[in-house]
Amino acid sequence: MSTLNLGILAHVDAGKTSLTERLLFTAGVIDEIGSVDDGSTQTDSLTLERQRGITIKSAVVSFVVGDTTVNLIDTPGHPDFIAEVERVLGVLDGAVLVVSAVEGVQAQTRVLMRTLRRLRIPTLIFVNKIDRAGARYEEVLRVVSEKLSPSVIAMGAATGLGTRDALPVPYGAGDAAFTSGLAELLADHDDGLLAAYVDDATELPYHRLRDELASQTGRALVHPVYFGSAITGAGVDALIAGIGELLPRAGDDHEGPVSGTVFKMERGPAGEKIAYVRMFSGTVRTRDLVRFHRDTESDTASDTAGKASDTVNEVRDEEDKVTAISVFDRGSAVRRASLSAGRIGKLRGLGGIRVGDEIGIPRATPSERRFFSPPTLETVVVPRRAADKGALHSALTQLAEQDPLINLRQDRIRREISVSLYGEVQKEVIQATLLDEFGVDVTFRETTTICVERPAGSGAAVEIMGKDPNPFLATVGLRVDPAPVGAGVEFRLEVELGSMPYAFMKAVEDTVRESLRQGIHGWQVIDCVVTMTHSGYAPRQSHSHGVFDKSMSSTGGDFRHLTPLVLMSALERAGTTVYEPMHRFRLDLPADALGAVLPVLARLRAVPRTSAANDHSYLLEGEIPAARVHELEQRLPTLTSGEGVLEASFDHYEAVRDTIPVRPRTDHNPRNRKEYLLHVVRRV
Repeated sequence: MSTLNLGILAHVDAGKTSLTERLLFTAGVIDEIGSVDDGSTQTDSLTLERQRGITIKSAVVSFVVGDTTVNLIDTPGHPDFIAEVERVLGVLDGAVLVVSAVEGVQAQTRVLMRTLRRLRIPTLIFVNKIDRAGARYEEVLRVVSEKLSPSVIAMGAATGLGTRDALPVPYGAGDAAFTSGLAELLADHDDGLLAAYVDDATELPYHRLRDELASQTGRALVHPVYFGSAITGAGVDALIAGIGELLPRAGDDHEGPVSGTVFKMERGPAGEKIAYVRMFSGTVRTRDLVRFHRDTESDTASDTAGKASDTVNEVRDEEDKVTAISVFDRGSAVRRASLSAGRIGKLRGLGGIRVGDEIGIPRATPSERRFFSPPTLETVVVPRRAADKGALHSALTQLAEQDPLINLRQDRIRREISVSLYGEVQKEVIQATLLDEFGVDVTFRETTTICVERPAGSGAAVEIMGKDPNPFLATVGLRVDPAPVGAGVEFRLEVELGSMPYAFMKAVEDTVRESLRQGIHGWQVIDCVVTMTHSGYAPRQSHSHGVFDKSMSSTGGDFRHLTPLVLMSALERAGTTVYEPMHRFRLDLPADALGAVLPVLARLRAVPRTSAANDHSYLLEGEIPAARVHELEQRLPTLTSGEGVLEASFDHYEAVRDTIPVRPRTDHNPRNRKEYLLHVVRRV
């Protein structure tokens, strides 16, 4: 039996989870359709999901269409949980994008479709809620063509819109307008079909058009559009038929080298890790010793959406034995002896594994798997009870296993824990999860934007072994120079590689990269070159009885403790400039609302770059500080009578103007930081 790994994506409240329930019911997997409002759906299993009626974590279920097992992955629709969607996109063979027949194409819908097209993921579009008051057919189809893709074809008409009797009417070979439009659309991508169409469009066999439709849909060139209702079930049979006919199947290289991707993590009842893995080739069996590969980046800061600016990569390979395997089959995960290419399964026993790891042979780097911009907000998490500090760190560490983009950080000076965010809803979910699952009650400081620092010039510092105030058996000299935007962090040597043991050199380099996470103003330092200009160490010495004496000999700890002090002095002399994240926005609003919106944009420091007027609307594109996006989102419905649509995503960093205050992440005084570090290391 073949396999299709299918993603269900949508803007929040478009009916994505309800459609998943209807698909499972129609396929005979469940006997009763769950309700999002009642919290009884199959895929929203978390208590918080049931309470809020939204999807927070991706979930996998399966059903059978003909001779194909469909692994269906329900994804979150709220933009605050876009990281969950990102991890799923890399394991899909096809997708269904859900659009509401009432609200139409929304901001998140456009973001998702642009990404699906860029990744060339075969996609069907399902226009849901045709039974709801206000449902539209022609207008929604027009907007889908204008804002999602011009290469769409409606697979049927709809009657009784806005009533419980609403039904789609599928097109067939006898519908001349449909076959003509289909032939014209397909001919745009096939020269042979174009020639036959020009000769005589009426002579094209319908089966040839359907075969070509399947081929071009499978290559993500065209996107069939289905209308229906997840609540009444109207049009779902046609959608299932389309899934079976038009979307491509997964590869089945069972005998090839093992290669898979971990796209989701959870913990079992005993706290054991469970890794959700999509296998691309090969077969993993119970008791196999599996190698998993991690190519990590030290931070999510970036200068171009989807590409890491601080390209500090650390490659890690680990091995663990698989103790149990579950494979998704007819609705749920069942125990199996193996997991083979094309399938999705759950692996137990891999204690060191986390989200994003590659099983066996790696397929992509983190940058290649990043499809959306990283989070640009952060907040400090504070336990309500001081005694819960340790439990809080442990709980957040587990959450970071499931979502590495929360980028857990501990401020060693203030002893505070910070996490990265996409938005305020994500903050509320973290708070509720910590209380419900870990029993830790927390509050949050005010949300701030994640800024970065770049060196303003060059600076150097050196500490010589045996000279005050250097208390360590190590000599370290460092120079910091600015690098081009997007260059990342580079570590160079101006000393001979053999001037001291490699382990000491590596200790300096690793500590430099770690220390750059917090510069003079408390933000990560990016786009710089750090050069080691001086080095020295005390050779290993022993007492007469052969016992090693670390008071007479340099250790790695000497270099790890001294390097931050030298680096901070060099940074202080170079100076750094703080840069704030800027989002590129696209604002679609009624023409008569333009006058009210422009002054608000000016107050929010948004800069429109381009504009275009249509018959009844206005399209503005420009830049806005990330810190101001949330306020614009809140004010937009009032300014545009609910008709404005805003898209915003990270684009670049821009130097903070002196007139704009930037709240510090931590203590800005580098002298205080150096004194703190000295205090800490002298206690070691």
